Amino acid sequence: MSGRQRYEEEAPPWVPRTKLGQLVAGGKVTSLQEVFENGWKIREPEIVKTLLPNLKSYVVGVGIVQKQTDAGELTRFRAVVAVGEEDGWFGVGHAKAPQMRTAIDKATVVAMLNIIPVVQGCGSWECRCGTNHSVPFRLEGKSGSVKVTVLPAPRGLGLVAGETLKSLLGIAGIKDCWTVTFGKTSTPSSVSNALYDAFLNMYKLLTPTG
Repeated sequence: MSGRQRYEEEAPPWVPRTKLGQLVAGGKVTSLQEVFENGWKIREPEIVKTLLPNLKSYVVGVGIVQKQTDAGELTRFRAVVAVGEEDGWFGVGHAKAPQMRTAIDKATVVAMLNIIPVVQGCGSWECRCGTNHSVPFRLEGKSGSVKVTVLPAPRGLGLVAGETLKSLLGIAGIKDCWTVTFGKTSTPSSVSNALYDAFLNMYKLLTPTG
């Protein structure tokens, strides 16, 4: 037996704290789509983990935040994480913590609580195949100085975007599109927030109110 062994702590069993959590844990709610159709608020990340077992996370960026205090300089990590399962769901979360791993974990939880549906479609006049490979129409989102425009593209084109935006679109389930960006696009957090805003605007537009 090796002198060095790695032990992984088992996660404690989930004890739901909300009514929705109890419904999910009891098998009475079996899809995230049902949650949104009923307008229920997600307050426990375990709900998303249970209903989307193939959920993936993508670390958009990690930065260092320094603050001067009476006791000296306080250094913390600020993480931006996106989550999705590459088939129509997307969330973005931000968090700070003294340790990088903790900041990433906290941002992942926030991203799960912020998850929204991503409506897919075939809005390209060049394609019209009827499958859900692109976006149904032009999308626009903004965060700070950054503005992101997502345009429908024909099937097989792929994702015409920068590396960060391409990863975010992929985790959201978009396979083909053109993108146009404006502003300080070198800031990953602003890019991810702008894309989230675009998807949120689309969801609000397509969701009946009243």
